[in-house]
Amino acid sequence: MRDSRGRSPSPKRIGDLLGEFKAEVAPQTLLASVQMVWDEVVGERIAAVTEVVDERDGVVTVECSSAVWAQELEMMGPRIRSRLGERLGEDAPESLRFRAAG
Repeated sequence: MRDSRGRSPSPKRIGDLLGEFKAEVAPQTLLASVQMVWDEVVGERIAAVTEVVDERDGVVTVECSSAVWAQELEMMGPRIRSRLGERLGEDAPESLRFRAAG
């Protein structure tokens, strides 16, 4: 598309386009919402050892690479939930459940 003077719009960064596309096609569920923001909320290190896998009745289950991580994140749960609340507002999960993969 060109503007009124015949110029093309400025190009967009591919990362921005992918983010917009991902937001458009993601299912509108609590699970999908948490999965979309998880890496940003918990950071790279924790994101590398966790995966948001399930949601039931407002409780989001996060699978951890080990029982030690599950226990550590259980203690960090209130802080993580608070950060999710900042990002998702009233769409944040009621609680988080951490379990070891296995």
